[in-house]
Amino acid sequence: MITFHHLLESPLFQMLTLKGGKEGLNHEISGINLIESVDISKFCRTNEIIVSTGIHLNGDTEALLELIIELVNKRTAGLIINIGPYIPKVPDEAITLANEFHFPIFQMEWRYRIADLLKVTFQFLNTHQDRKIEHEDLMRQILFTEFQDTSLDQALEQVGFTKEDEMSIILCSPYSKEIDLRPYMNTIQQEFSVRYKLFLRLVDQHHLIYLISRTHVLTPNIPFSKTVNAIYEKLMETFNNVPLSIGMGNFYREAKHLKKSLEEARTVTKLSQQHGNPNLYKYKEIGAYKIIMGVENKQLIQRFHRDMLGSLEKYDQIHHTNLKSFLRIFIEEDGSTSKISQREFIHRNTVLYKIKKIESLLDTDLNSPFAKTNLSIAFMIEDILSV
Repeated sequence: MITFHHLLESPLFQMLTLKGGKEGLNHEISGINLIESVDISKFCRTNEIIVSTGIHLNGDTEALLELIIELVNKRTAGLIINIGPYIPKVPDEAITLANEFHFPIFQMEWRYRIADLLKVTFQFLNTHQDRKIEHEDLMRQILFTEFQDTSLDQALEQVGFTKEDEMSIILCSPYSKEIDLRPYMNTIQQEFSVRYKLFLRLVDQHHLIYLISRTHVLTPNIPFSKTVNAIYEKLMETFNNVPLSIGMGNFYREAKHLKKSLEEARTVTKLSQQHGNPNLYKYKEIGAYKIIMGVENKQLIQRFHRDMLGSLEKYDQIHHTNLKSFLRIFIEEDGSTSKISQREFIHRNTVLYKIKKIESLLDTDLNSPFAKTNLSIAFMIEDILSV
C-alpha cells in the first residue's frame, strides 16, 4: 500500500508542505485528480490525492471548507492546495478541519507546475504498483506452494526483512463467503500502517493476509489487541458493522514456517467466529484449544465429546429443540440465570426449566464445577472438530 509517508520520503515531492491532518498520513493513495469546485467533486474517487488551485472558489473560504468536507466524505486520500492568486494561503479553518478529520492538507507554491506534479505522481504510483505485484507473488510462493527453499528468505530480505526477524501472519477473515473485504481494506491498512513500518499484503479469496515482523513494530508498548479493537471501532463508525475477525499466528524466523503461522491464524479467526468472540486475537492465547489440538488420538476426544453431549444432540434431533445450544450459552454465562434470560430474551422460569431438562438428560448437576469443566471441554472439542 502506498501512503503519504512514502511520498514524503521521496525527494520527488519535496515541494509539498504539510499544513494539517498529520494523523491521516497513513491513508492509502491510488491516484491523483485535479478538482476545482464542489460541483465536480463527484468525479473524484476513493483514495485519490486531490489537487486544487481554487480558481473556481472565488476566494471564498466557506466554499473551500465545503470542498474539504466533501472530499472527506468521498474518502479521498488528501488535498494539495496550489497556493497563489486564487488561494494565497491555507486558511486556519481548513487546517482545523484537516486535523479534526485526520485529512492531510498540503500546500504547494505557485512556482511548481501542477502538470509536473501529476506526471511525477503517476510515475511514482506505477513504479510502486509493480512492486506491490511482486510482493503479492512472493506471498503466494511462501504460503501456497509446496516447494520451499532459502531463496524465499533471500527474497524477503530484498523487500526489507532480515534473517533475525521473527515473522507472523495476520489473517482478516470474513464471516461469510459472500462478504468482499476490499471495501474495508483501507481502514485495516491505516491501522496497520500506524503499528508496522513494513508489512506485505495479499488478497486471497476474499481473505486479507498480512506478513509482519516484530522488528518493524512502531508501537511496541501497545498490544496487538488495541490495534484490532481500533479497526473494529472504525469499521463500526464507517460501515455500521464488523464483517470480519482478525487473528495472528505464531512468530517464525524462516519463510518455510509461515504456512503454519497462516493455519494458526485461520484457527484463531474460526474459533472467534464460532464463539462470537471478537476478543480472540492470537494463536498463543487460545489456551486449552491447543492442548486438544495436540491430542493425536482423535477417536479419544470424539468419544469424550459423544459421552458428554451425545444424548443431548439425539434429543434435539428427535424433538427439534435447541438444548445443546442453550447449554453452551449456560456455560459461557457461568450459569447466571439473569444473564441467560437477557441474552436469550426468555423468562427466568424458562431458563430454569431448560436447565432442569438438561440435567435430567445428562444425568448431571450443572452447578458442579467438575461438570461445567467437562462440558466446556466437550464444546471446545466440538469447535476444534469443525475447524
